[in-house]
Amino acid sequence: MTATDAATGLWDISMNPSTSPMLSEERDAILANPGFGGHFTDNMVRAKWTADKGWHDAELVAYGPLLLDPATNFIHYGQAIFEGLKAYRHAREAEKTLYLRPFMFSTEIGLGVKPADSYEYLLIASPAGAYWPKGLKPVSVWLSDDYVRAAPGGTGEAKCAGNYAASLIAQAEASQHGCDQVVWLDAAERQWIEEMGGMNLYFVYGSGDSARLVTPRLTGSLLPGITRDSLLTVAADLGMRADEGQISVEDWKAGCESGEITEVFACGTAAVITPVGEVKSRTNGSWAVADGGTGPVTSRLRQELLDIQTGEIPDHHNWLHAIC
Repeated sequence: MTATDAATGLWDISMNPSTSPMLSEERDAILANPGFGGHFTDNMVRAKWTADKGWHDAELVAYGPLLLDPATNFIHYGQAIFEGLKAYRHAREAEKTLYLRPFMFSTEIGLGVKPADSYEYLLIASPAGAYWPKGLKPVSVWLSDDYVRAAPGGTGEAKCAGNYAASLIAQAEASQHGCDQVVWLDAAERQWIEEMGGMNLYFVYGSGDSARLVTPRLTGSLLPGITRDSLLTVAADLGMRADEGQISVEDWKAGCESGEITEVFACGTAAVITPVGEVKSRTNGSWAVADGGTGPVTSRLRQELLDIQTGEIPDHHNWLHAIC
């Protein structure tokens, strides 16, 4: 088998699908209410990379457990990355998609601390409904004063598994304070807003035709999310000004108290857009964003992006790619 097609860069994949697919009755029950990330398709894709051979042995196989040596490098030193994307069945499943999770981890065996010389790539798929069990409702957020997600010069701008492990203690703290999510501050000054959990943030100033959006600029320590980038373009399509800048905790609180900041929302592949309704902090107190509800700009942007993704309106930016 050839590892890749030189002309297209695509893998030749050996097809060895599951011989025991899920029963249709069980599948239909899952699809009626899939939730998020709890069910998986019958098959997955895997491929190997080694320093001497490059990519090879790409195959579609039955979804199942992995057999790993206890000394496999990534288990000890966290050499693992992932991504997330969605496939939509046009116009019929606006809130139900096939969520795709490609990921890669080191497979070299040994306890030496070093970049590995072998890796494995896998692609799994999961039927997905709404990311939040309670649906599109504003979330409450906890500003983390004690912990940071990532620092300049680190791995914050990539989906490294270790970034998420480091975030879990702060998420537990947020839950203790009755909040749904954590908002991360910069590591150096602990005053500049970076992102929410694994999602980017947007702040809406003003309303109506004068509404202006600001998202924290990319500093190397926060994710350059595709949804974040798409919304900069969609906002411009709708005649809204959208900028990248810096927003401090004080800016956020004062802007909400004065009414200058009218809406705040987070965005990412899994949840698309999620409104933020309340902010809590140990050192800066608590405050609401406007009336704590879902604002019109948030709703309009979310619907516009969903309409593009599901084919309800034309895709003028060539973002969509047919897969079957």
